[in-house]
Amino acid sequence: MLNIKMTGMFILAMALAIVAYWSGLSEAVSRWGNQEEYSHGFLIPLVTLFILWEKRHIINAAMGPPLWSGVALIFIALIIFMIGEISALYLLIQYSFVLLLIGLSMITVGRATKYTFAPILLLLFAIPLPYVVEVLLTAKLQLFSSWIGVQVIRLFQIPVFLEGNIIDLGVYQLQVVEACSGLRYLFPLMSLGFIAAYFYQAAFWKRAIVFLMTIPITILMNSFRIGVIGVMVDNWGISMAEGFLHDFEGWIIFMACAAILFLLVVLLEKIAPSHKTLSQLFGVVEHAPVNRMFSNTGKTYSYKPFIIVITILVIALFATRFVDSRDEVVPEHEGFISFPLQFDNWIGQHEKLDERVIDKLGMTDYLFVNFTGVDQNLVNLYVAYYETQRKGVSPHSPRVCIPGGGWEIADFRRDKVNGHPINRVVIKNGDQEQLVYYWFQGRGRTLANEYLNKWYLFNDAIFENRTDGALVRYVTPVSPGETLQDADARIQSLMAQTGPELQRYIVD
Repeated sequence: MLNIKMTGMFILAMALAIVAYWSGLSEAVSRWGNQEEYSHGFLIPLVTLFILWEKRHIINAAMGPPLWSGVALIFIALIIFMIGEISALYLLIQYSFVLLLIGLSMITVGRATKYTFAPILLLLFAIPLPYVVEVLLTAKLQLFSSWIGVQVIRLFQIPVFLEGNIIDLGVYQLQVVEACSGLRYLFPLMSLGFIAAYFYQAAFWKRAIVFLMTIPITILMNSFRIGVIGVMVDNWGISMAEGFLHDFEGWIIFMACAAILFLLVVLLEKIAPSHKTLSQLFGVVEHAPVNRMFSNTGKTYSYKPFIIVITILVIALFATRFVDSRDEVVPEHEGFISFPLQFDNWIGQHEKLDERVIDKLGMTDYLFVNFTGVDQNLVNLYVAYYETQRKGVSPHSPRVCIPGGGWEIADFRRDKVNGHPINRVVIKNGDQEQLVYYWFQGRGRTLANEYLNKWYLFNDAIFENRTDGALVRYVTPVSPGETLQDADARIQSLMAQTGPELQRYIVD
C-alpha cells in the first residue's frame, strides 16, 4: 500500500505534469466540447479512474519496488513533449502525456503496472485526430457510407441516383454531410469495444475480434441508417431527415451497435466456449497473493526514481514556459485584396467565399479569382494563406476535399512544369470534366507532396520558428471538343503570368 511520502511525491509529480502539459490537455478538452465526434472524451478519464478504483485491491496486492525503466520511459515522453511544444503539434503532447502516465505507474506501483496499463491506454481514445487525418477519414467515410446507403435504398425498389455524397431520390435530394460520415459513432464505439475487450475474460484472439469488429459494425450500421432515412424520406417526406427524429435515429443506431457488440461476444462463446458464466466472463474482481513485505513495511522502496522524475518535470516545465514565451516569426503579408486582376490575355474578377467556409478552413487570408482569357475560357485561381499553422489549422489538400463535392478523381499524378512541382488532377462529375493543378508554397519552398510539406512544416517550426505557408490551386473546365492538353496549356499560361506576382504575397 502506498505510504504518505510516496503518495505526496506522486501527487506532486502529477501536478507538475498537468501544469506542463496544460496547452495540449486544454486543446483536447476544447475539441471534446466543440466536436460531437469527440464528445465521449469527457467520459474516458472517468472510466479510467473507475477501472483503477475497481482494481485498487489487486494493484495494492501486486505492488513491488519501482521499475527504473519507468524513469527512462518518462524521459522519452518528455522529449516527445518538448518536440510537441516547440512545433505546437498537440497530438505529440497528448500522446506523450499518456506515455508519461504509464511511466509514473511503473515507478509508483512497480510490477502492478500490468493492471494499470490497459486503463491508462484507454485514454488514447480521448485524443482527437489531427485535422488533416480527420478530414481525409471523414471524406472517405462519407463516400463509402453514401454508397452503402444507396444499396439499402435500392433493396426497397426505390429509384435513386448517387452523385458523390448526394443521394438523389428525384423529388428529394439528401446530402451525406460530414456529421453523417460515421465518425461520431466510430470513436465512442471503439472506446466501448476496448473497454469490453479489457473486461472480457477470454483468449486474446476473442478480445481482439471484439475490439476490431467495432469498425465495420459502425460503418455498416451508419450506412444502414442513411439508407433507412432515404426510404423514410421517399415515403413520408423530407421531415424524416431533419430535427429531433434525425438525431433520435442516431441514438438508436448507436445502441444497436452496442447490442451487436454484445451479440458478437455471445457468438464467440458459442463457437469457442470458455465455460464461464456471464458474470465470470466480465468479472471485475480478481485475486492475487499479497506481497506483505512490500505492502506492509515499504522497506524495499526507493524514492530515487521519483526524485529524478520530479526534477526533470520541473526542468521540462521551465523549458516549455521559455518556448511559450518565444514569439513565432510571422513575416509581413500583403493582403490579397490588392492582387492584380489584369494580365496579358487575362481579366480577373474577385469572388467571395462563404463565411462558414472561411471559419472552417481557418486561413489568415485568401485569393479566389476567376480569370477569363481572350478565348472566353475560364481558369479559377485559389490561394489559402496561413500566417501560422501551429494551432492545428493548415491548408486542406484538394485531394481530400474534391471527392466530397461529388467529383471523382479520374487521374492523379505529380509532375513538373518548367521545373515547378505540381499535383495534376483530372476530376469528373458525370459528363463534366475539370483539370486541377495544386501545390504547397511558403518559407522558400514549393512542394507538391503533402507529406513532405508536413515534414518541412515540422522542421521549420523547430529550427526557423516559422509555420506560415499557403496552398495554391488552379482549376479550369475541360470544354466539350477540347483535349486535356488544351486545358494544360491554359493553366500553364496563367501560371506563367501570375506566378511572379504570387511571390509578393507568399513570403520566402
